Amino acid sequence: MTYLAITVVGHDRPGIIAQAADALADSGMNLEDSSMTLLRGHFAMTLICAGGASVADVERALAPLADGSLTVDVRELSAGGEPRSSGGGTHLVTVHGADRLGIVARLASVVAAAGGNITDLTTRLAGDLYVLLAEVDLDPAASERLEAELAAVAAELGVGVTLRAVERDEL
Repeated sequence: MTYLAITVVGHDRPGIIAQAADALADSGMNLEDSSMTLLRGHFAMTLICAGGASVADVERALAPLADGSLTVDVRELSAGGEPRSSGGGTHLVTVHGADRLGIVARLASVVAAAGGNITDLTTRLAGDLYVLLAEVDLDPAASERLEAELAAVAAELGVGVTLRAVERDEL
């Protein structure tokens, strides 16, 4: 069994996901994990696939996507790529406020220092409003301390922040 990480990045157009999924299925690769989004008119996709095809086979199958407007990268992963988990609970960090340099860097550093692992991160700039949503795997015993540290950094940055525990099925 081969595990591959595939990224596709470039100018958005209809049919990218369909074309990639068809090529992977035709190559015998099962799409196990994925994240796809638009970022300011650019398409970004990361896939984890498993199957019997080699990196070269999948690169050939996806070559039509790399048409000059998209970049495709295929890499083999080591076996046993189960998600890392601290065994803690899942929390959601929400940040909103005026955009300024360093919001993600400062808040991510606070989460890491508390032993939290950011497992999903989304940011959006809507006019002057900056919004960040981060899913964090965190030991529940550390949540109160993290909440206080996030509040202190948010005050310095002039943004609002919340931290709340969530059930897996809410995400």
